[in-house]
Amino acid sequence: MHSPSFHQMLAEIPMDLFDSLPRNDQRSKAGEYVAGLLGAHGRKTLRNVASQLGGQAARSQSIHHFISESSWEWEPVRRGLARRADELLGPRAWVVRPTVVPKGGGHSVGVAEYFAPQLGRTVTAQQSFGAWLVSPAAGVPVNWQLALSADWTEELRRRRARIPATSRALSPEENAGDVALRAVRARSGGPLPVVLDAPGLDPLRMVRRFGRAGVPLVQRVEQRLRLRVGPLALPGHGDVPLSAGRLVGSMRQLWRARPAAGGRSLSMAVAVALPGAPDGGREAGGQRLLVAQWPESDLSAARLWLADSRLGHAGVLRLAGLAEVVDRDDALVASRVGLRDFAGRSFQGWHRHITLASVAHLAYMRAALTTAAPHRTPLVPLLPGAG
Repeated sequence: MHSPSFHQMLAEIPMDLFDSLPRNDQRSKAGEYVAGLLGAHGRKTLRNVASQLGGQAARSQSIHHFISESSWEWEPVRRGLARRADELLGPRAWVVRPTVVPKGGGHSVGVAEYFAPQLGRTVTAQQSFGAWLVSPAAGVPVNWQLALSADWTEELRRRRARIPATSRALSPEENAGDVALRAVRARSGGPLPVVLDAPGLDPLRMVRRFGRAGVPLVQRVEQRLRLRVGPLALPGHGDVPLSAGRLVGSMRQLWRARPAAGGRSLSMAVAVALPGAPDGGREAGGQRLLVAQWPESDLSAARLWLADSRLGHAGVLRLAGLAEVVDRDDALVASRVGLRDFAGRSFQGWHRHITLASVAHLAYMRAALTTAAPHRTPLVPLLPGAG
């Protein structure tokens, strides 16, 4: 995938996504804001974005009002974004994952104490869950949910941050399930599988929720998760639950090698049951399959996935590979479009910013994956200060 130029990205901003905004000036500002995100260097703060649009104090105040205090709704924009991402990608699945953004203070909306798996420690941070439409070529985020701790639902903080009365403190499992199933229901056509790349979430709760919704689920799990296997699969252990990591290491007879970038990878799959659930959890989502994949030289780096057995070993590996596509595109594009950069105190401001940053992400991917059509007019006049 080539890195597109600034003007190629401008030409790929789908301005019709803003048709739902009620006023002409709002529709114009939406396009300007996306262009500013793509053109600004460094962190995409409101001031930095405004500097791309002329830099005057009045313009900066106008941009701040448009994002943090205006009344336009982001949900219609996200629905249009999902349709455009669907057309661009021909997606194979949804990938749902948390994003933890460390913050220096507690003023930004949603900031609380969260455990960051990638850092291995608890941090003061903002946490959100994003739903990405993904194909083997690329991924685009199209729906978001900001996690709120109980402190943020107290009356004073709720009022100051303009958090709607309908928003409440939810568990990580509830946040992940909500953002995924809202996205699934909003998309036309049959439900795509959901790849839940969030180790640590209770698998039984997720299996039950997605099973009730009729949505195939591939969930990344921790190596310490305890599972049961049949006595024929692992003789001598009876029906005693074992950690998923120990199961993988103990069942060398199931290991399979396959080519991978820079060498070979190993994988395995085994039918399992979740302890403590009637019928091992099968009543919620069918027989479960534990699938692991790791570099040939490093078993400790294995990624483990729990999935509906009907997807099969190879099918789960293909879907799990889409999480790596999101890893790549998040690292490649997130800082370019400011997905993690909103520092304001407004709940609605966060949602508007991340929605328009996702539109900027789509414009980046459209420019990277396709040749800009000659009839598209670049939005250069929106950026008097950009070069």
